[in-house]
Amino acid sequence: MIEIPSDLNPDLVPLAFLLGNWEGAGVSDFPGAEKCNFGQEVTFSHDGRDFVEYVSHTWVLDAEGKKVRPLESESGYWRIDSDRKIEVVMARDQGVVEIWYGELADQKPQIDLVTDAVARTGASGPYSGGKRLYGYVKGDLMWVGEKSTPDVPLRPYMSAHLKKVLSPEQVESWAKDLGDLPDDGIAFFK
Repeated sequence: MIEIPSDLNPDLVPLAFLLGNWEGAGVSDFPGAEKCNFGQEVTFSHDGRDFVEYVSHTWVLDAEGKKVRPLESESGYWRIDSDRKIEVVMARDQGVVEIWYGELADQKPQIDLVTDAVARTGASGPYSGGKRLYGYVKGDLMWVGEKSTPDVPLRPYMSAHLKKVLSPEQVESWAKDLGDLPDDGIAFFK
């Protein structure tokens, strides 16, 4: 269920499906880097201004799905205009800052982004740019990322399937709503 917070800046309503805490797992595979399964925690939040704040942490998972070590972290700010064009400013722990541009698809919660500018510190690894696709599918958030380096053309390197994490307040509120349903569970659909 997509909720639109009453204090959400009206310009951000098209991005409301992103809001909240998300957790899940994915796969990372890029030439010259360790191929691994990873866990991910993502938060999309707002404070009433005209942007959504984004924070992501990933970590390598072992064969049993337990955390081994951090993989990468990133944070940034997402904006959308009246034409559904999106801009993102993002900083990564590897010493990379990116500006992404893209758009929200028409009639579906899907976002396509591509890097417009990349700045790297001396400590960062090679990186030329990337593309990302985010989609809200049956209540889950899925994404795939592509990247390129001077030696490797643009190719997929990470993807994940994330589930929304409900706060105790949300669970309690939704549980109260269930009390309004008919006892037999069938009359509701008549």
